[in-house]
Amino acid sequence: MTGSRDAVLARIRAASPPSARPPLGRVERSYRGPVGAGDLDRFAARVADYRAAVTRCGAAEVASTVAEALGRRGANRVVVPAGLDPAWLPADLEVVGDDPPLSTLQLDALDATLTTCAVAVAETGTIILDHGPGQGRRALTLVPDVHVVVVPGHLVVAGVPDAVARLDPTRPHTWISGPSATSDIELDRVEGVHGPRTLHVVVCEPPGPRP
Repeated sequence: MTGSRDAVLARIRAASPPSARPPLGRVERSYRGPVGAGDLDRFAARVADYRAAVTRCGAAEVASTVAEALGRRGANRVVVPAGLDPAWLPADLEVVGDDPPLSTLQLDALDATLTTCAVAVAETGTIILDHGPGQGRRALTLVPDVHVVVVPGHLVVAGVPDAVARLDPTRPHTWISGPSATSDIELDRVEGVHGPRTLHVVVCEPPGPRP
């Protein structure tokens, strides 16, 4: 059987002319350049299109904006990953750490999670986590019913290629476009099945210096 297969493949190779297509070269990553106010406007609009809440504020107003976002949802006990900027934490917030890692049941009993992100895409309104400092492990942003994410303006890029150029391909990535939602065959929308039912994005302006 092996000899017959090899003979057939040999005949196919002999009958097939060599491809004239040049070999693919290495695609260099590039970044478009500084993001302007228009990109931040577009990002905020796209986030809102996904039925997520979005609030824009100055750097000094992040903690109060986060407090307001959590207050709207009645969230008092919030899991906060290591590495999140402490200046973003409201003074009266009951912070729950994740060291040692909380169980799924413990996470489910909390009101919300508060994180930042690795990068955000203006064109699609997508927030990308690589689970580095201030982002925590994936379960933190999947189990609690409310996710508040602080997006500094300098982390917003124009398009998906720009975002990919910033990401480390060896790290795990979670791409978030609005609250968790799905539809059945009747197109009835159900939220909160695969992740948080509520997503609140706090866009911190003005953009800071780029890394």
